[in-house]
Amino acid sequence: MESIGKLLEIMSELRDPDTGCPWDRVQDFKSIASYTLEEAYEVVDAIDRNDLQHLCAELGDLLFQVVYHAQMARENGWFDFNDVVETINHKLLERHPHVFGNEKISSAREQSQVWEINKIREQRGVDGTAGILANISLNLPALARARKLQLRAATVGFDWSNVQAVQNKLVEEIQELSVEIANHDESRIEDELGDLLFACVNLARHLDIDAESALRKANIKFENRFGYVEQKLAKQDKSPEQASLEEMDNLWQEAKDNA
Repeated sequence: MESIGKLLEIMSELRDPDTGCPWDRVQDFKSIASYTLEEAYEVVDAIDRNDLQHLCAELGDLLFQVVYHAQMARENGWFDFNDVVETINHKLLERHPHVFGNEKISSAREQSQVWEINKIREQRGVDGTAGILANISLNLPALARARKLQLRAATVGFDWSNVQAVQNKLVEEIQELSVEIANHDESRIEDELGDLLFACVNLARHLDIDAESALRKANIKFENRFGYVEQKLAKQDKSPEQASLEEMDNLWQEAKDNA
């Protein structure tokens, strides 16, 4: 708690209208939002790389973003850091009745469903006028938002019954995309490709895989394998531009076999 107090004090001094940092003094919620998002992604990056030293530092950077927003809110009399902490404390107690109450939950999947149901109740309000899919942030990465939409719909039973059904849907979407590609209809191609990606997220969800995380790993895999191709070509005094597709494909397969 002493360290948190020190951090809050530093933040307050940075924002001091007379003696604070000129850059920090002129920031607002909107100008800081992009940095908050960036820090969150850097936390995820450190986790994906299993870099625990940098994870500690990146978590500190992300915490600073929370403190920054809380300080700006305090200056306007809206809320402060303590309110932020109290709010999350209350939310965690309310959404974990199986830990802090008498309810029984047997699995992580069941808890995820209960969490979404409780979240829907909070966001729809007492009169329940808001839709099931209301208030899912538009700023989420598209794959993550697709998963959230599907989870919400599943709370009222709008979901595939098993993995095979989702696989069948995936095949159907590929076939529909193929038809539009053959028809050279660009707007329909984009539409069907979107449906295919949405179905991929659905399959990942039913397999208990986070599609966003899976794609990040695929990106890293692609980077590593293409880097291998570049290194092998460099030993032959060649650049990728100077190599044939066949040469690069052979080296790609070599990288894949050596993985």
